[in-house]
Amino acid sequence: MVRMISRRGAVGLLAMAPFAATTRGALAQNAPYLDIRRGSNFQPVAIAVTAFQGEGGAQVTSVITNNFRRSVFISPLDPAKFVEKATNPESPQMDQWKVVNAQFVLTGRTGRGPDGRLRTEFRLFDVTSGQQVAGQQYVTDPNNARRVAHLVSDAVFTRITGEKGWFDSRVVFVDETGPKERRAKRLAIVDQDGANVKYLTRNDELVVTPRFSPTSQEVTYMSFGRGDPRVYLLNIESGQREPIGNFPGMTFSPRFAPDGQRIVMSLSQGSSSNLYVMDMRSRSTTRLTDSAAIDTSPCYSPDGGQIVFESDRGGGQQIYVMGAGGGGAKRISFGEGARYSTPVWSPRGDYIAFTRQKGGQFGIGVMKPDGGGERILTEGFHNEGPTWAPNGLYLMFFRDPGGGGGSKIHMVDLFGRGEFPVPTPAYASDPAWSPLLG
Repeated sequence: MVRMISRRGAVGLLAMAPFAATTRGALAQNAPYLDIRRGSNFQPVAIAVTAFQGEGGAQVTSVITNNFRRSVFISPLDPAKFVEKATNPESPQMDQWKVVNAQFVLTGRTGRGPDGRLRTEFRLFDVTSGQQVAGQQYVTDPNNARRVAHLVSDAVFTRITGEKGWFDSRVVFVDETGPKERRAKRLAIVDQDGANVKYLTRNDELVVTPRFSPTSQEVTYMSFGRGDPRVYLLNIESGQREPIGNFPGMTFSPRFAPDGQRIVMSLSQGSSSNLYVMDMRSRSTTRLTDSAAIDTSPCYSPDGGQIVFESDRGGGQQIYVMGAGGGGAKRISFGEGARYSTPVWSPRGDYIAFTRQKGGQFGIGVMKPDGGGERILTEGFHNEGPTWAPNGLYLMFFRDPGGGGGSKIHMVDLFGRGEFPVPTPAYASDPAWSPLLG
């Protein structure tokens, strides 16, 4: 199949001859090769990412290799160990790849066609069977070479694991510069691997808690400008922004509903704060909680039927779940001597991520929606603010090691098998992962 990618990021299918994988037997069923949820015997799949041939091939190869290196589940082999140096993209010599214990071989070529557009194709081969098990061709503006590499990475990741990809996504975050006591904060956005930084707001106003819309390239965030703090809606592509409400008191933690048509948030009134939902079309608000406690950090379940939030209604910060329309709330966090905050529902619906503070340590963890199966994935001096990858297999968060420095963004997989820094130009906090761009 040939896919065209526009410069703005939308992906559409062209009515052209398919560039299909050749399969036989069990391979024809497109069954995944790796059970990523396997326990202690888990081993990543070894893949040989050969050099893509043609103009721009080195960049595409580098991006794909880096993606797999950070994926935990797919391990790219060291090119220095390759026996076959000049690989025919259409027929690699499988015996040569068995020598280096490769389970898969990825080949490809890229270059400009007669129309000046970039044409990139890849082929994925199963070394054991010798069969091609995936293949695709992409046609796009040459400026989109990195994005093509992410799309190739996603296609290979899905074919091997059976899970949705996540490489073709972006992260909005708070960029922090200047002395610690008067740090300037502005919104910025990067590809999930830290490339293509773009600044979305100026640094003459304090901004916090950006959150992506699940249905469009828009984010909500809080701005502490010249007047009272306000919640804004920002279109990433056009740069246009508008306030979505002017509420008395402080407004915290705005977050979209799964349909993109509602925003749930926390509004403070005196010493308490309660949860409200706003309809984005009518701009009407409905109160969801009514207590003297501090209820904040709300997040919808993927089906929109429930809301998880943090509250001190029981005497300390804990996590609660209630129906999306409000009403009775059930506490789900019970770690002894621990405080829980910043709950975020996985896009798969199977886990809720959180920040746990206990004994001077800040852990990023997950639990099931009923509170069972709690696991801490990473722990340190000050970790906070988890956000899910669009496939629900990875989390980003920010870590402040203390001292005179500042926070940086890190990524960890759902099982705590690997942790990686996410490059940003300066200090960074409050990451929010986008849906897939395609």
